[in-house]
Amino acid sequence: MGSLQNYFGEIAALATALCWAVTSTSFEHSAKKIGSMNLNLLRLLIGLVFLSVFTGVTRGYLFPTDATQSEWFWLLLSGLVGIVIGDLLLFEAFVLIGSRISMLIYASVPPLSGIMALIFLGEKMTLLQVIGMMITLAGIASVILITEKGSKKVSFSHPLMGILLAFGGAFGQAAGYIIGKFGMASYDPFAATQIRLVAGIIGFVVIFTLKGHWPKFKASLKRKDALLSLTIGSFFGPFLGISLSLYAVQKINPGVASTLISITPILLIPYAFFVKHEKVTAKEVIGTFITLAGVGVMFI
Repeated sequence: MGSLQNYFGEIAALATALCWAVTSTSFEHSAKKIGSMNLNLLRLLIGLVFLSVFTGVTRGYLFPTDATQSEWFWLLLSGLVGIVIGDLLLFEAFVLIGSRISMLIYASVPPLSGIMALIFLGEKMTLLQVIGMMITLAGIASVILITEKGSKKVSFSHPLMGILLAFGGAFGQAAGYIIGKFGMASYDPFAATQIRLVAGIIGFVVIFTLKGHWPKFKASLKRKDALLSLTIGSFFGPFLGISLSLYAVQKINPGVASTLISITPILLIPYAFFVKHEKVTAKEVIGTFITLAGVGVMFI
């Protein structure tokens, strides 16, 4: 048992990857029915309920009132950047280019994290990390870029706006991870997730109010076909997935955690082929593996 405990961080990271696979497919289904804005607020509210019940039982706190002012500040900021900005962009990408390609582009989170750590934290990157970053980006490029027949002109295999939104989501998540690790220290990861979700809810309430979006939100509550998949996605995403990812980042090197979490695109390939009956080309499969190999090289 002791030896197994040594790998709890790695196990949590792999479990997170599985959670992201389930939640991304569930949210793609819901977002196409009720829109990414409504999806975001609903999944945060449901996720917060799940978390509050869990922390009430395990910690004796329904709400993270034991967090310090510093922890509240940094985790709220992490939630605003990673959840409000990052996830809003990512879920809009789900609608435009689907969860599989969006999550492949999302694998750029580790390289982006490395670049941001270099810029903002002064953490230097080794030559191997730079090589890994280049391999990761090359793998993503091999999937989203195509050469038109009969010419050397390069174009995108999917709508450009969807690709840009997915990269924006990855950038927001990378920033959220770095801010979250700084603010969490040794604080309970599930309670830390509660604070991040509170930030997300506040952020979307402000956006909805400014845009006059509440009537559309009320209308989305009547779509029972979307609410079931949304609830499933909320359990595996805002509740289990985010909490396990923070636990993994807390227990092991953030880069190693990010690498293991990044296998989600591989888990989505069989789903896309067998369940959604999407055409999955050999080029896309190879590009996915190249991308994840690059992520792995970054943290050897």
